[in-house]
Amino acid sequence: MKYKVSLNAQGQRLDRFLTDETISESRTTIKEWIKKGFVTVNQQQEKSSYKVIEGDKIEVCLPKESQDTPLLSPEPMDLDIVYEDTDIIVVNKPQNLVVHPSPNHLNHTLVNGLLDHVLKHHEQLADSPNGEYRPGIVHRIDKDTSGLLVVAKTELALENLTNQVSNHSMSRKYMALVYGDIAEESGQINVPIKRHPVDRLRYEGHPEGRQALTYFKVLERFNQFTLLELSLATGRTHQIRVHLQFINHPVADDPLYSRDHKQQFFTTNGQLLHAYQLTLNHPRSGELMTFEADLPYTYQSILENLRHEI
Repeated sequence: MKYKVSLNAQGQRLDRFLTDETISESRTTIKEWIKKGFVTVNQQQEKSSYKVIEGDKIEVCLPKESQDTPLLSPEPMDLDIVYEDTDIIVVNKPQNLVVHPSPNHLNHTLVNGLLDHVLKHHEQLADSPNGEYRPGIVHRIDKDTSGLLVVAKTELALENLTNQVSNHSMSRKYMALVYGDIAEESGQINVPIKRHPVDRLRYEGHPEGRQALTYFKVLERFNQFTLLELSLATGRTHQIRVHLQFINHPVADDPLYSRDHKQQFFTTNGQLLHAYQLTLNHPRSGELMTFEADLPYTYQSILENLRHEI
């Protein structure tokens, strides 16, 4: 795992910086990594209290899995494969499914289902670096967000697609149903984001956070709700959810960021946020490819009911 410190992060402690970057790990775990020498700053070991500087290159090199570490288990799943060839898989992930395992959550993830899928065809997913639990994973979406992901089968594809994420040549569009009536037909939300100081599962808009920019466009208006199309200029954790809460129009049914609207929840399945379009250049041929996935049935039903209320 490699990170480059931006101006907005300058001055943070090293352990705090890495905790904000790696949402699945606690600060205690990060401190242990630093203590054991798994973390370097500009190829030098530093203490947890080291204050990062803009341009610092930080690398986390965890040891390879030991024989005592459980192997990732293939699990049969009913996957919605949108596209597949020898290099990539584009999959439409449902709500309530974690993308990849972690040390405390080794099973029942999208990766477990994908491992079963490729093994049945005598193929494999690209190895993840540094012994991580995320073979083939290029980018993620939250557990209760549905929609499109591209997964790499080959090392060539993994490196190429990861670079496309980093340089923003891969684009994703989302649909979100939000609370309230947004006055503008389109606009942008340019608000830095950082991890919440108390609730470590959440993030918040904060001037000391990392720069984050989201574009939105109104697709449809309902009584007390608005359907938006959103695209990301940056890829911060929970970015859309945090930005929409910041402008007081949180995503409907969001258990973390829409708590004030609990009485208006349609379901308990999670936020009504769907990654419906994915555009990328094929890692081998260079062909520009765009994929789309329809809204989940439950999401469509909610919209139809709202249309009948108008």
